[in-house]
Amino acid sequence: MNIEILHMIEGAKKAKGTTVIIDVFRAFSVESYFFASGAIEIIPVGDVNLAYELKEKNPDFVLAGERKGKILPGFDVGNSPSDVIKLDCLGKTVVHTTSAGTQGIANAVNADEILGASLVNARATAEYIKNKNPENVSLVCMGLEALSQTEEDNLCALYIKSILEGTDIDLQTEIENLKYTSGAKFFDKAQNDVFPEEDFHLCTQVDKFSFVLKMTENGIMKKIDV
Repeated sequence: MNIEILHMIEGAKKAKGTTVIIDVFRAFSVESYFFASGAIEIIPVGDVNLAYELKEKNPDFVLAGERKGKILPGFDVGNSPSDVIKLDCLGKTVVHTTSAGTQGIANAVNADEILGASLVNARATAEYIKNKNPENVSLVCMGLEALSQTEEDNLCALYIKSILEGTDIDLQTEIENLKYTSGAKFFDKAQNDVFPEEDFHLCTQVDKFSFVLKMTENGIMKKIDV
């Protein structure tokens, strides 16, 4: 198994084989919590206008997403897991657009299959890959707004890689360090309206969920239990 760690939009474009788009803060943490709240499917889109169109045609859809971390006008919810866990999404379809994670999906044009991952479902993702044993695995860290690398996405990629290779990393120490690096915004009171502290803790609940986020051929994210 050839495992490659790639970064941001260019990394997504280069990704091949089984491709894991990683966004810990917060896209695929949010999608995991949506499924845990009862959603039956998620439609990740890169274009905001498409998200609005889907909502207009399907008023029952939940419209979720952000740009620069902030909820978009007219959206039902932003990109915050602490908001998602308050929702009853039983049987709902969610339209989801973000600055990084969903952009990775949109650009992974050469992938054989696409998975979405964060720390909350990292082991499930790795176990799914181990069971399939593909020749090539691409772990794409989407970073901050898909413009710069972030510690949490790189950590998630290294964690998944370590499981696939049977090695160990000091995950808890690295998560603690996130409070002072890319996760510091969640502890800045001036930014708590956009980045609540609870989101940090929800996004770093390692292996909370035993399911995989898998894109179908018709562009819909589904939950697959592992």
